[in-house]
Amino acid sequence: MLQAAKDSIDVGIFVKDIRTMLNFYQDTLGLPKTEEVPTSFGTIHRFRHGTSDIKLMDPKTSPAAAPNGFGKRLGIGYITFVVTGLTDLCADLSNKAVKFTIPETEIRPGTRIAMIQDPEGNVLEFVERS
Repeated sequence: MLQAAKDSIDVGIFVKDIRTMLNFYQDTLGLPKTEEVPTSFGTIHRFRHGTSDIKLMDPKTSPAAAPNGFGKRLGIGYITFVVTGLTDLCADLSNKAVKFTIPETEIRPGTRIAMIQDPEGNVLEFVERS
């Protein structure tokens, strides 16, 4: 049986253009970078959201890209960030010219979401629950 060592899950994303992705996750989203770790297969750039880590992998050898977009492939389709201040976040991202695939929307009473894609097409969902 799986036993959690912390109350969250970390996510790893293999990237094609590390500079663009670092700029997006650090500057556009405002995630703090906590670590940069060289490994035998590339460099991991670790960012923090709550107790979760978003790990951008700059691989030594770039694998083939899978189709991106909501519902475009089987497997993991998007990453969810549970946030406070969704309206302000959406306004900030809009001011930074980030395009929304789903604008801020109430999906059920007390739960609002918005979705975007990062520069390499990975879908990010922001959720606020009241």
